[in-house]
Formats: sequence, C-alpha cells, structure tokens
Amino acid sequence: FLHRLRTMKVVKIERRVAIPPKVTIKTEGRKVTVTGPRGSLSRSIDVACTIELQGKRSLCVAMWAAQKRQRACLRTTTAHIENMITGVTKGFLYKLRLAYSHFPINVDMVDSKTGAPQLVEIRNFLGQKRVRVVEMEHGVKATRSEDVKDQIEVVGNDIEAVSKCAARLHQACLVRNKDIRKFLDGIYVSEKGAIGALKAI
Repeated sequence: FLHRLRTMKVVKIERRVAIPPKVTIKTEGRKVTVTGPRGSLSRSIDVACTIELQGKRSLCVAMWAAQKRQRACLRTTTAHIENMITGVTKGFLYKLRLAYSHFPINVDMVDSKTGAPQLVEIRNFLGQKRVRVVEMEHGVKATRSEDVKDQIEVVGNDIEAVSKCAARLHQACLVRNKDIRKFLDGIYVSEKGAIGALKAI
C-alpha cells in the first residue's frame, strides 16, 4: 500500500506563466517563441507536456498522469519560459573582473563584418605569449566597462548563451601546473543577472 502511494500518479498538474505587456508568445506543439522589445527567442521543450495560451496574458503548461520525476520537470519548463520573457524585455548581463598580480591581462574585442560571432582575444596572461581566442555566441556581445577598470561586460537576451560565454572566458584563463592558492590570476564573474537587477557573487 505504501509503495503505491509513493508511485501514485497525479491526473493533472499545471503551472501558469504571466505574459507581461509588449510581449507576445507563439506555441507550435512544444516549440515556444517569445517576442519582445529586445528581440525574439525560440526554444523546443523536450518534456512531455502541453503548452497552451490562456487568453492574451497567460500561458499554461500542463502534465497528465505524471509521476514524481516528470512533475519535477514542470517547474524547470516554466522557468525556461520566464527566462526567455526576461531576456526579450530586460536582457541578461554578466560582469567579469580581470584579476592579476604582476602581468596585466590585455583583452581585445574583434567584431566581425560578415555576421560571424564576436571574438575576444586574451593576451599576456601570466606573461605568456600565447593568444587565447574565445568565440562568443550569436546574439551575445562583450565590451569593456567604461567606469570600472579591468572589467568585461557580457550582454545578451539568451541566459544560456550569455552564461556559456562567461564560462568560456573564465575557463580560458585557468592556471595550470601551479599552486592556485598563490597564483590567483584569471577572469572571474563578479555580478550576474537581469539588466537592472544584478546580484553580486
């Protein structure tokens, strides 16, 4: 009897996502397209669920006969859609600081004229001659902060693309074959979040 209770299925479970003004959402099966002032984002949901618009300002994500593991994916699905809404209205920003003790890290942004992603060139890390080249994702742009020295700002609409580019910058400057307690040089994320609502790390 207890085993049946633990594996009991819920007939229907749903969560709703509020759609703010100036944002439109289109659904085609499990593909969701969100359009706002900053652009458009699309995503295919790989979870067994139904996605339907409830009027003009509400989106309903529902699951039928779902067990515990499937029900846990419902909140993840709505969080993805909410992040898409935040991206097309506010955008996401990651701030990274260049940390060094002796050899200053030089960073150059190379914009492509052919529509290719932006490239970030990192030089003089720990005095090395090797040029580290980090490719940004489409729709993501990196710039040097004007008010703060040795700071990079990575901006974009897709939170996964922005965080991926920030991780690439961090991983490009990892210290190898040295004591990382002593050699603290590198590029580190200092703040992240939606534009206007950053959280320090």
